[in-house]
Amino acid sequence: MTGRVLVLGGTAEARQLAERLVVEGVDVLSSLAGRVADPVLPPGEVRVGGFGGTAGLAAALDGVAALVDATHPFAATITAHAAAAAANTGTPLLRLQRPGWAPQPGDNWRWVDSLADAAAAVAGSRVVLLTTGRQGLAAFAGLNGHCVVRSVDPPEPPLPARATVVLARGPFTVEDERALMTAHGVDVVVTKDSGGPMTAAKLTAARQLGVPVVLVRRPPLPGGVPVAATVEEAAAWVLRRWESGTTRPPATPRPR
Repeated sequence: MTGRVLVLGGTAEARQLAERLVVEGVDVLSSLAGRVADPVLPPGEVRVGGFGGTAGLAAALDGVAALVDATHPFAATITAHAAAAAANTGTPLLRLQRPGWAPQPGDNWRWVDSLADAAAAVAGSRVVLLTTGRQGLAAFAGLNGHCVVRSVDPPEPPLPARATVVLARGPFTVEDERALMTAHGVDVVVTKDSGGPMTAAKLTAARQLGVPVVLVRRPPLPGGVPVAATVEEAAAWVLRRWESGTTRPPATPRPR
């Protein structure tokens, strides 16, 4: 296998994978959507911005030996584009996606299929903590209760009429989450099933405080795409292809 590896990123796992592959001498190009104003950049070469749909991504795969989709579990559009572009160009594709969360004893969870369903589920609540990201808040614009909206960057309107915006970048500790919920008198938390330990503290805090949680299920993945649950599995998948190719990557990363 020759050529570079394109990592569709924006997640902690994508950064960790890029770091692991660069150390191994793999030519890595990481792609970020550009939706966060000051993202944490991975090692290696980085591009920022969209591709222009399936056709644009397929064109960008020229010279790419393997594609790893390590985007957020709810980035359904780019995941669909990656599957279609890889199939159209014959590019090996791997989906790197952390496992979803599983309830623990004492949790009070309600699963829903969409943000609109989540808004309906909390329509009668007094204070709602929204940790669903700054996009998609329009689904909650009609709520009458007070909404605490936490986001890395200022959220996009429309917002709920009674909203307090908390700008903060995680990861947060359980103590941080307990303090936030207690200070605002939160009586329900709404979040997406992002999975992983980095954003799970709010679930532990909600369990400790007896606060119910409304969780939005993940969108389904495209069929036929292999999935790795860990960075180690994804790195092994890539390195197996390097080792089986006709050219081994250089021992050190290429100067940039």
